Amino acid sequence: MYKIQTLNKIDQEGLQVFPSSKYEISNDIAQPDAIVLRSFSMHDMEIPQSVKAIARAGAGVNNIPIAKCTENGIVVFNTPGANANGVKELVIAGLLMASRDLVGGVQWAKTLIGEGDKVPPLVEKGKANFGGSEIKGKTLGVIGLGAIGVLVANAAQSLGMNVIGYDPYISIDHAWNLHHDVTRAYGIEPMLAKADFITLQVPLLAETTGFINTERIKLMKDGVKILNFARGELVVDADIIAALNGGKVGAYLTDFPNEELLKCDKVMAIPHLGASTNESEVNCAIMAAEQIRNFFENGNIRNSVNFPGAELERNNGARLLVTNKNIPNIISQITTILAQAGINIDNMLNKNKGDIAYNIIDASNDTLSDDIIAKVKAIDGVFVVRALQAK
Repeated sequence: MYKIQTLNKIDQEGLQVFPSSKYEISNDIAQPDAIVLRSFSMHDMEIPQSVKAIARAGAGVNNIPIAKCTENGIVVFNTPGANANGVKELVIAGLLMASRDLVGGVQWAKTLIGEGDKVPPLVEKGKANFGGSEIKGKTLGVIGLGAIGVLVANAAQSLGMNVIGYDPYISIDHAWNLHHDVTRAYGIEPMLAKADFITLQVPLLAETTGFINTERIKLMKDGVKILNFARGELVVDADIIAALNGGKVGAYLTDFPNEELLKCDKVMAIPHLGASTNESEVNCAIMAAEQIRNFFENGNIRNSVNFPGAELERNNGARLLVTNKNIPNIISQITTILAQAGINIDNMLNKNKGDIAYNIIDASNDTLSDDIIAKVKAIDGVFVVRALQAK
């Protein structure tokens, strides 16, 4: 029986992925095998030694102590793409809000309450104060061409925008999905100089923190409109406020309000609604649960932020799963132990990511003894060993 602890309210449709015959699920489990969460911050949490996997029902993992998890051999999963459509739709709404003063117009219209029959002529008289421009024919710069960035780029292109995408690390799968009329930029500076609108769709990493700052804003067009539906820390707040007040930036839409941004009248702050749709919550919960279940029942790793991806179709025998330091000679020691026990290897997969290596070894035997597992654990550099008996 695997024990799953939830640190946030997780959609029930996702939790139903776990069969009750094999999994116990609760928000109050002392020694869980895995943790599923959304936005709960784990940085000050003492993670039980029993935890082998953590799944974030969402894309961002800045609320999880990744380095600490890696040191302890804990696989951290996220769910990239599960909420991509919800975020994409909000970004498109943001483009329209930035180009047409919809927020200001709605707020002003509310002030006409009580004017009775005068409302229609007052509307006609005052609407000129909220004029804007169309997005068709304008240039959108998309920084980050992951699951969300590609959807945004394709949607904007279909609305008649000229779209430039920048992502030096774009995956082959995402490149295939990108519309052929989207222009790929191979440097950030030329894209910043051409864009009327810029949207950020990159993860928050050490190298992307403060990505939009005074120096980069200087490279942009006067009146550029910037959208941030990725992470608040990607933009230096003081720099964007100064650029707004100075007229260099025409509008800043962010899904991550804070006190200073809310004080600035030229900031359109949305209360972190990017993935707040019923569909996104369901999709993220299902994807997180499926990844945890596949890890425990098959040893496969998909969409981990700290471990290498590793998937191998199960045979009918036992499966040995080993996490170790990415150093020489460990594989030969493992295979020697198996050979000495008279166990043939039917199939094997070795993957690494940085200092971590992960091995899936399918044996011809139906079971792997505690003695074999103990010997593999005793190898210098091995962190975690699990054995799955024959199905």
